[in-house]
Amino acid sequence: MAIKLKKRERYAIYAAGVFICIFVGLQFIVFPFLDKREQVQRSLQVKTRILADMVLLKTEYESLRNQADSAKSRFSKRPRGFTLFSFLDDLAGKARIKSNITYMKPSISTQKNSPYKLSLVEMKLQAVTLNQLTTYLHMVETSPNMVRVKRLSILKKENQKSGINVVLQVETLET
Repeated sequence: MAIKLKKRERYAIYAAGVFICIFVGLQFIVFPFLDKREQVQRSLQVKTRILADMVLLKTEYESLRNQADSAKSRFSKRPRGFTLFSFLDDLAGKARIKSNITYMKPSISTQKNSPYKLSLVEMKLQAVTLNQLTTYLHMVETSPNMVRVKRLSILKKENQKSGINVVLQVETLET
């Protein structure tokens, strides 16, 4: 049983069929393809950022490893039996301020998860000249023994005729 349709109705049905085919083609073929493409592009951008971060971290790691190797090399060049207290005492003699030392207080603290100990010496110098102090500080800071001045306090007393009073803390790592 064939239904007779008018020309206009046939065109409407053809148009509806074409519209449905286009809709189905867009909905199930084109749009998923475009969504997948966007997802791949976003994924590529994220992976590019991750790669850039990894390159940056690798550079930072190499720098830290070089610093650690340099520190190990400097540790190996230290004299046997090196102690911060005796080192500072010897330098004070060379800088001619040994007689100005009021006290030297050594302390050692262990570092967690490390084979090294933090050695700290607090010392007080009285009536030293600025030139003597700078000479001593220069000798401490430029030594190859990886010693650094942690804290420095300078005080000039009014009733003191010459020089300044200094309290300084010097630290280093020891094995």
